[in-house]
Amino acid sequence: MSYNKLTPEEEYIILHKGTEMPFTGAYTNLKDAGTYICKRCNASLYKSEDKFESHCGWPSFDDEIPGAVKRVIDRDGRRVEIVCANCDGHLGHVFEGERFTAKNTRHCVNSLSMIFVPKEG
Repeated sequence: MSYNKLTPEEEYIILHKGTEMPFTGAYTNLKDAGTYICKRCNASLYKSEDKFESHCGWPSFDDEIPGAVKRVIDRDGRRVEIVCANCDGHLGHVFEGERFTAKNTRHCVNSLSMIFVPKEG
C-alpha cells in the first residue's frame, strides 16, 4: 500500500504514537464545514458536525465516520488509543464519561494526524 510522505514531526506522531503540544494544532479551533481525513492514507475519519469545543488543547470529536477508527488499549494500560482503521496511524485517544456532549465521548485527535477537506459550496 502506498502512503503519503510525512514530515519528521508527523512521523513521530502517526508512526511512533507521539502527541503534539496542546493548543498548537491547526485544527484545534477550526469551525469550518468539511471532513477530516487521515494524513497518512487519506481515509475519511471525522465529519465537522461531530467536532466540538472541549478546551483540552486538541481537536475533539464525539463520533467518527462508521468503521474509520479502531480503539486499542494504550501502552500505558489506562487510556484507549485511537488509530486509523485503514493504515493503523496513531490519531490520539478516546475518553468516555466526561459529559461534554450527549454522546458522552471525546476523540482527542492530533491535528498533525489529519488533513481537513472543506465542504464544497
